[in-house]
Amino acid sequence: MEAAEKLSVTVTPAMARMIRERVEDGSFGSASEVIRAALRAFQREEEEHAERMASIRARVKASIEDTRPNLTAAELRGRLKKFVEQYPSRVDDSAA
Repeated sequence: MEAAEKLSVTVTPAMARMIRERVEDGSFGSASEVIRAALRAFQREEEEHAERMASIRARVKASIEDTRPNLTAAELRGRLKKFVEQYPSRVDDSAA
């Protein structure tokens, strides 16, 4: 384990009260433990954020590099209509 380094930290009165309450209710043995737990949670949050951002960047990159043509809804309908018109209807008109 790394050697501990002593720091002086200034917090708001509300934060100080929360730290004291956590120590007084037995959740933590000292204010230092509360701060260390908070910093570990912050570190996890930062790592998770970095992972989410990397995932988003990868999806954006894949989307940009996608060679499939981009079509508007109207263009797609037009292409589908032309495609369908190429083939005769398979519905038996005499049954109607």
